[in-house]
Amino acid sequence: MRAKEAIVVVTGAPRVAINAYLQRREAAVYDHRRAALGYLSGSLRYEVLKRAGRRCELCGISADERAIEVDHIIPRKHGGEDDLTNLQALCFKCNANKGARDDVDFRVVREGMNSRQSDCIFCNLLADRVIASNALAFAIRDDHPVTPLHTLVIPKRHAKTFFDLFEPERRAINQLLDGLRIEVMKTDVSVSGFNIGMNSGDDAGQTVGHAHVHLIPRRQGDGLILLRSVMA
Repeated sequence: MRAKEAIVVVTGAPRVAINAYLQRREAAVYDHRRAALGYLSGSLRYEVLKRAGRRCELCGISADERAIEVDHIIPRKHGGEDDLTNLQALCFKCNANKGARDDVDFRVVREGMNSRQSDCIFCNLLADRVIASNALAFAIRDDHPVTPLHTLVIPKRHAKTFFDLFEPERRAINQLLDGLRIEVMKTDVSVSGFNIGMNSGDDAGQTVGHAHVHLIPRRQGDGLILLRSVMA
């Protein structure tokens, strides 16, 4: 057998087997996907993605980091329609986990992200106080720093404590903490460590009813002893 003939045999055999399988199963092989098939216009997809800010409406990840898909809240197989009110943006991982069994509307989560409270000092800060931000959180310098460059990282949504935050908000806070640590150490080379902390609830010393995380730079010999009142 010549080499060319061997290649044909090796590559052709699996193809023959696949074709035989498809002929035997006929249309039934695609039954598990049939409910998801159908045309969804580009304009509808665009409106859903624009409305979601190009982010997954469950985990919050950006389309720059993971592919975002347009999902039917009520799946087609359960009678869901191709209407904006029945569409949401989910990353491919969240969409795969959701599958066609669940009809949870994650737009409620998205709308909650815009929650602000009129009498909350953190909900009404002037923009020029913000030193860093991302989609779900921002940072400011503390008005009463216990050490120079003492910084607060705050979720944009009004939530009283850390335990009231959604996972994407916690991740957003951590991202800012990482970046601010680097920025502080570049700004002040005497910084040799950090205290990161929060108070959760009135009895724990929380005096501002909007979750926030303290990033407190430490320097050798600064003599600071942290008490409950330091991180209010």
